[in-house]
Amino acid sequence: MTARTIGDVLINGVATDPGTASVSVFDVGFQRGYGCFEAMRSYEGTIFRLDGHLDRLERSADHLRIELLDHFTLRAWCETAAGGGDGVVRVYVTGGTDASALGTNNATIVYLESLPDLPPSIRLDLLDAPWHSDGKVSELTGAKTLSYGPNLAATIEAKSKGFDDAALLGGGEVVLEGPTFSLAWVKDGMLFTPSLDSQILESITREATLEAADRIGVDTTVGRFQREDLLGADEVFIMSTVREVMPVTAVADVSFEPGPVTSRLRNAFDDLVRSEIL
Repeated sequence: MTARTIGDVLINGVATDPGTASVSVFDVGFQRGYGCFEAMRSYEGTIFRLDGHLDRLERSADHLRIELLDHFTLRAWCETAAGGGDGVVRVYVTGGTDASALGTNNATIVYLESLPDLPPSIRLDLLDAPWHSDGKVSELTGAKTLSYGPNLAATIEAKSKGFDDAALLGGGEVVLEGPTFSLAWVKDGMLFTPSLDSQILESITREATLEAADRIGVDTTVGRFQREDLLGADEVFIMSTVREVMPVTAVADVSFEPGPVTSRLRNAFDDLVRSEIL
């Protein structure tokens, strides 16, 4: 990861060389995955919907009862890290090193990461996700936590079978999301995507894409959908901070062609981003 970092890493606001940046091995963020994070796109130094990302970070910290710095300070650090560059600004907040007062004495890490080489499309395996909230509410519902082990395991499993990533299914084969992205598809010109009451991540990119769809007159339906709804689509695509709007060319053993509605949505998303960051 260090090789992809652009410039210094800010640790509690202090600029640190990427080669020496570190977190204590006694931090429960390292030991137990207790912490939260955000990833946001920087376009020539302007972060898309920075305040929305920081609002979500605050909600995550509240769920975990982690002490978080004020919005103004975090915003300034993110803008400093962006530093006029293109890439992904990553913010990590650890759980701290005081076992008697979890969520305090923590570290806040901010840095700009260069974009990976992105393919034009993606192929997804279909995997069950028994760890997912899947409509149930718990202490961590809605939190973007450091505990991403199950998500990472799903991606690794999908790749071991020749796919690029996974589409996750809940109980009763309900379509949920990907390990690091939201899912959507097109049928007869209409956009379909799982609703937030499935306790999928409240994605900033998903929200922006639905706004873009409304701008160009693409009707949208959100709800609880089954595996066969996804596999019976005309077009499938994913939405994420890094990949933005990206077409899907396979889900399990069903192939798809990048379609005209996905292309229009991608262009409309680009237009929306440009309108907000210029």
